[in-house]
Amino acid sequence: MRRNFLICSVGSFAIALCAVALNATALGAVSSTKGKGDPRPVLLVLGDSLSAEYGLQRGSGWVALLANRLQQSGSNYTVVNASISGDTTSGGRTRLPALLKQHRPAIVIIELGGNDGLRGLPVARMKDNLAAMVRAAQGAGAQVIVVGIRIPPNYGRNYTEGFYGTFADVAQQSNAALVPFILEGFTDSPDFFQADRIHPNAQAQTRILQTVWPVLEPLLSKAAKAMK
Repeated sequence: MRRNFLICSVGSFAIALCAVALNATALGAVSSTKGKGDPRPVLLVLGDSLSAEYGLQRGSGWVALLANRLQQSGSNYTVVNASISGDTTSGGRTRLPALLKQHRPAIVIIELGGNDGLRGLPVARMKDNLAAMVRAAQGAGAQVIVVGIRIPPNYGRNYTEGFYGTFADVAQQSNAALVPFILEGFTDSPDFFQADRIHPNAQAQTRILQTVWPVLEPLLSKAAKAMK
């Protein structure tokens, strides 16, 4: 077991530092509905516990809900969830090349950075990792969405503002799409968090999807056509 830092919901700011013992590899979620020879374009999600269904029944996280919505809407996509609880931007940067080679995604959603911030890792390093992942995905022909997160104010104004601004900076500089804050709209309500007050519960997953969907929807047809 190793000690990782995750996100919890407390008070009006709604995000606080928590230290919990987690086995990052055991909590990873990698799923795909695409079979060999399947011509459908792939949507790849590269994230941490917020996307890896931590503490949730399998198939109830926002990524699974996204796959269901795509199917119901007739979008010709298969979704691969390559998220691992406790992962950082450094971990994602290391894992991404093999995922791009294996799945050749049309769209990549990068939901990483929260653990970097909560560990107090250098913002410049996180920015470099995020930018490298965006470049790699775009170089492989994928449309990219960068998903932002906030950290608590006790890290100091310069760090917290620099941290949060990094997601928008990377997206703007690389012409990637941006979801500014994945937990937008419900962080002040304990009703949307698990008993550990760290992770969004099943009820919150729909809210997360509602935040991601307006940014993703315009890319769906564009990315699918580009992959043909």
